[in-house]
Amino acid sequence: MARDDTNPLVKVEGLYRYYGARCAVSNLSFSLAKGEILGLLGPNGAGKTSTLQMLAGHLAPSAGRIEIAGIDLLDEPLKAKAALGYLPELPPLYPDLTVDEYLLYAAALRHVPRDAQRQATDRARERCGLKDVGGRVIGNLSKGYQQRVGIAQAILHNPAVVILDEPTVGLDPIQIREIRELIRELGKEHGVMLSTHILPEVQAVCSRVQIIHKGKLVFSDSLKALTEHMEATSLVLECRQLPGMKELRELPGIASVEKLDSRRARLKLEPGADPAEEIATYAVKNKWGLKGLSPEYKSLEQVFVELTTSDEPEVAA
Repeated sequence: MARDDTNPLVKVEGLYRYYGARCAVSNLSFSLAKGEILGLLGPNGAGKTSTLQMLAGHLAPSAGRIEIAGIDLLDEPLKAKAALGYLPELPPLYPDLTVDEYLLYAAALRHVPRDAQRQATDRARERCGLKDVGGRVIGNLSKGYQQRVGIAQAILHNPAVVILDEPTVGLDPIQIREIRELIRELGKEHGVMLSTHILPEVQAVCSRVQIIHKGKLVFSDSLKALTEHMEATSLVLECRQLPGMKELRELPGIASVEKLDSRRARLKLEPGADPAEEIATYAVKNKWGLKGLSPEYKSLEQVFVELTTSDEPEVAA
């Protein structure tokens, strides 16, 4: 779905949060549109949870402005909070209650009209794959199902915005896959924002990515743009008869050469260079017995490390 930046569900401008003299979030600005899943990515301690807690109204910002569905969160907190659902990193569950008891209680807290509470909880259970466990005690459910209950309480009042803090932490691979599928489904009807430090999570579910480092935004763009950021950094050349290292180093666009074995070498590229076609033509012309010439791309992990190890981060967009 195309973004609607003229009428975003979430609008954040110049957000700061200090803990004493330490600045945990610094001058953060962004927006979230309906149909988007925005991933807030960063190392532990980067400011992800502080940001989400401010968006959810659980933590007061030191400075800045937050709008939820066009409502100023600081001026009209109750009205703004009614438009969002929030799942903290530790779901606010009551282990001695059944799923139905807990969701009905959460619906009352959310001011869902009494005559609509049962319908709202039934719909949330169905959307979160909890249809057959309404009578089960929450404490007896698996961690994955407890996480589903946590998401159900966040969406039972059908909010415009859903905020999820580390939604798959502590889950096994099958549970992670199920929760990711649920998040993708939520992204069709809501604006969803989630925080994570798990890199594959971003690639699996997000349409847009923001990376923060030391409380500052260092990357903000679409997942497609992030993928393009993972450009080829080297070529692996395989020949029947590998030429000498000196000859390889003199090839156009090559910064350095690493011999891998008797037939293969890694050709590290100069910034912005794309000499693959020229090298292949040269190899055939000089009868190297070309077997393969394949690009090696930066991994998401490499991009993440590059963006979060700078002392003075700058926004890449």
